[in-house]
Amino acid sequence: MNPDEKQQLLHEYNEHRDAIGARLEAFRSIPRGRWFYEMAFCLLTPQSSARQCFLVAEELERRNFLHRPFDPAPLLRSHEGGYVRFHNTKAQRLLEAREAWPRIDQRVQQDMEHKQLRTQLAESVKGLGFKEASHFLRNIGRTQVTIIDRHILRNLVRLGVLPDWPPSISRRRYLEIEAFFEDLASTLGIPADELDLLLWRRETGFLLK
Repeated sequence: MNPDEKQQLLHEYNEHRDAIGARLEAFRSIPRGRWFYEMAFCLLTPQSSARQCFLVAEELERRNFLHRPFDPAPLLRSHEGGYVRFHNTKAQRLLEAREAWPRIDQRVQQDMEHKQLRTQLAESVKGLGFKEASHFLRNIGRTQVTIIDRHILRNLVRLGVLPDWPPSISRRRYLEIEAFFEDLASTLGIPADELDLLLWRRETGFLLK
């Protein structure tokens, strides 16, 4: 890594570490009754605007979708003037996750190592890959996983940790990139979950989900 890049990252971290810590603490404080809607958000996000998915997940919660199910496709298609891509497929995933939620909820409450739990969720919940399962776990306070998203990949390439942008990411490749990211965090002396949010803020200018 270029020494100037390292110093810039450390400077940004020192500037924003309190806000990053507060955001992670907010994740850890999310009550169990909202966990389903965090999963709903993560099921919606692939190839869609995180902001729009956040608004839709909030509306699902406001309408009590978990306990009073309805067809969510129209909501995904047009809410607050936005659009969640692949709305029909994702609406079906939401309905399936709702049906399976008692089993999923029970599994998430188990005292299980975070990465092992991620694997189980990715293998059992339709629509959750490693990235989405990591995102869900982080959003309910289980932060010992890495969300290998575009903002992570872009910065790993920029910092020379990855030689180029991977055209696709298999499960094996995901774990390899996660290890590279954890090594980078260790080199910088920044906890991996905090570095994740730091790089997200660097790309977007804000701390969302």
